Amino acid sequence: MLNHQQDFLKLVLDREVLKLGQFQLKSGRISPYFFNLGLISDGSGMTSVAQCYAQTLLGSDIEFDMLFGPAYKGIPLVTGVAMALHGLGRNVPYAYNRKEAKSHGEGGRLVGAPVTGRVLIVDDVMTAGTAVREAITLVREAGAEVAGVLIALDRQERAGDDSALSAVQKLTAEGIPVLSIIGLEHIIEYLQYRDIDRPTLEAIEQYRRQYGL
Repeated sequence: MLNHQQDFLKLVLDREVLKLGQFQLKSGRISPYFFNLGLISDGSGMTSVAQCYAQTLLGSDIEFDMLFGPAYKGIPLVTGVAMALHGLGRNVPYAYNRKEAKSHGEGGRLVGAPVTGRVLIVDDVMTAGTAVREAITLVREAGAEVAGVLIALDRQERAGDDSALSAVQKLTAEGIPVLSIIGLEHIIEYLQYRDIDRPTLEAIEQYRRQYGL
């Protein structure tokens, strides 16, 4: 793993963004881990998270002109990533959407910089990919190009029991590259070197065998 991936894993475990146990997901699956980046709610944590996003992005070959954050979790994330990129020498504009169109003032659903050029979408986790696909539609309706998607965690599991692909793989197959700071494989690798009880680790590995790609 790269240094920023190890830093990210330490942060999400220390902050209990990544929890171990038994959790029922929206899909109905019982998962041995749960990831909620919304628990990062202070300046220090967001600074660290945004730096990991920025390092992941700059370490890729994706070319982009601006960032876009889907409401709601994508809004603070896209702001933080834009600031982190500026700290690394790259100043880029960003925008985000409202859930409902505003009928007064400036109106519309989009807030921030004009959505133009090659747009990179920033979000936390893709499960069904609903929020990201809505963002893709908004970007294209604005006349811009979707350069790719940047997320924190790729769960690396099938999108549904009747699907052989994950939501990430489906987007990739459509020609939209998806970057993630970490994947399930990194969680397992990292936990193997932490003081984690063997039954918990075995439960995660069994979950991957059952639902993984």
